[in-house]
Amino acid sequence: MSFQKTTEQDSGYQDIDQLPIIEVLSTINKEDKTVADSVAKVLPAIEKLVLAIVKRLKKKGRLFYIGAGTSGRLGIVDASECPPTFGVDHGLVVGLIAGGDKAIRKAVEFAEDSQTQGWKDLVAHGVSNKDVVIGIAASGTTPYVVHALENCQANNIITACITCNENSPVTKYADHPIEVIVGPEVLSGSTRMKAGTAQKMILNLISTTVMIKLGRVKGNKMTFMQLSNSKLIDRGVQMLCGQLNIPPKKAQELLEKYKSVHSAIEHYQNP
Repeated sequence: MSFQKTTEQDSGYQDIDQLPIIEVLSTINKEDKTVADSVAKVLPAIEKLVLAIVKRLKKKGRLFYIGAGTSGRLGIVDASECPPTFGVDHGLVVGLIAGGDKAIRKAVEFAEDSQTQGWKDLVAHGVSNKDVVIGIAASGTTPYVVHALENCQANNIITACITCNENSPVTKYADHPIEVIVGPEVLSGSTRMKAGTAQKMILNLISTTVMIKLGRVKGNKMTFMQLSNSKLIDRGVQMLCGQLNIPPKKAQELLEKYKSVHSAIEHYQNP
C-alpha cells in the first residue's frame, strides 16, 4: 500500500467560514467525538509498548518523547506532569522538541527539517539501549523524528511512534508503531486538532498505565504526588483521612513530617 497522508486531505467542510458560530462549534465537536474510537482501535499496540516501557524502567531505563511543533509540545507536557503527579525523578520521562526549549512557546522555523538534530538532542541527554524512545509525528514524515528513531534502532534502543497516517516513514524505524487514524481535520491539515487530541490521549494512556504498573498509584489515588500547593496538600489530607481513618489534624501532622502521602501511610502503618 502506498503512503497517503490522510491528515492532509480536504475535510469536506469548504463553507465552514460561512457558518454561524454554533454550527462551527458543533462541526468541530462532532469530529472530536470520533477520536476516542480511533484510539480504541490501537489499544493492543499501546499495550505492547507499555509492557516494553515498564520492563525498561524497572531496570533503571528512561522514557523519551521526541517531536516537533504540536507533537513535541504534547510530549513535553506529558513528561513534565509525571514528577508532580507520580513523584518520580524529573529525568525519568524526558520530552524533547525540535528547536529546543524556546520552541515550546514559539515555532522555530525549519527546526523539524533537520535529519541530524534529533539524534544529537537524544545523545546530549545520554540516551542508551536501556531506554525507550517514542517519536511523535502526526504526519509520520518529520525528519527530526524519523532520523532520530533511525539512529536509535542502529544503536539497539527500543523505539515507538505515534502517528496519524498509515504506512508513514516513521513506522519503518519504530519497533512499536502506533498508527491512530483520525481522518482529515476540519481545518484541512491542522493536526493540532483531532490528531493532537489523539496523541494527547495516547500519551495519557501510556504514562498513566506505566506509572500504575511501577507502583506509583495506590488504588486510584496519586499517593506519590508532590505536595506543591495548598490544593494538593488538602487532597493529601483527605487521602490520609480516608485511608487511615484519622482526623484531618493528624493527617496534616503526618504530611508535614513525612512530606508525601505514601510515606505517611507507610510510617503510620509500620511505626
